Amino acid sequence: MVEKVITLENISLIDFLGVQNRNISEVASAFPKSKIVSRGNEIRIKGSTTEILKINDILNSLIAHYHKYGKVTEENVQNYLTKEAEDKLPDEDEVLIYGTRGFVIKPKTINQQKLVYAVRNNDLVFALGPAGTGKTYISVALAVKALKNKEVKKIIITRPAVEAGETLGFLPGDLKEKLDPYLRPIYDALFDMVPSEKLKYYMENNVIEIAPLAYMRGRTLNNAFILLDEAQNTTPMQIKMFLTRMGPNSKVIITGDSSQIDLPKKQKSGLIESVRILKDVNGIGFVELTGKDVVRHKIVKSIISAYDDYEKKEEDAKGGAGQR
Repeated sequence: MVEKVITLENISLIDFLGVQNRNISEVASAFPKSKIVSRGNEIRIKGSTTEILKINDILNSLIAHYHKYGKVTEENVQNYLTKEAEDKLPDEDEVLIYGTRGFVIKPKTINQQKLVYAVRNNDLVFALGPAGTGKTYISVALAVKALKNKEVKKIIITRPAVEAGETLGFLPGDLKEKLDPYLRPIYDALFDMVPSEKLKYYMENNVIEIAPLAYMRGRTLNNAFILLDEAQNTTPMQIKMFLTRMGPNSKVIITGDSSQIDLPKKQKSGLIESVRILKDVNGIGFVELTGKDVVRHKIVKSIISAYDDYEKKEEDAKGGAGQR
């Protein structure tokens, strides 16, 4: 551990540090591996050389901000922390992996880049956004990359088996055959990224495992890259069960779209609840993708935008009716 001391000169401590040192607490929460302590007009930082340099740059930016505007707010701190993170985003030309047909798989939008960065720096990441934003595809690519680089020993991809307007019991075949259509997008992504014979070998030997969420109960998932897809269709109990499966040397990505919940109307979405509960927990990354990140046919962006506008008008109309 290396230590650095920053002395605050000609600075009002309450205007710089914030009430109960909240501004410094915000910086400290962004760097949980380091220790940042404010005593009097000194700020002491203990940590790795790399992190100390980052923290030093942020604090110097905040000091310059104070001398220019006379005050530092929590919002200012968040802005500088966000800027520091975005400056460290992977280059848009960074290749994650090469596809089976020779094409390059890489982040194509700023929020996809943020997802790559968040996974690099956190063991648990929530990737939220509408259909077509590439959140699942990029997540699968990151998992395949980790497996190829021997950072993990296996990939586990799971989805809740929610009946999206259909009844599983009336579909033909055994459980696997009934569930495969729900997992089809995952298979399609893997076929793009792993040669078919190798993929067959991986799946036969459980190096790559694709299973419904219920199969995760009672397991501890070690040395694995784990993806929970369509998490908006989990119940609060299911997502809590899943989150507590996480073992040593594991990476977890949870993807979901809060606008496409297929649960019964009275059932709460576990995804929405977990984001609310965990939003302030250190070491968890959150990435919001939007219609601007849609990488499917260009008309999909227009479709999403049209539905968003329609739903907003419907909500406004209901709100107006309720006030009469």
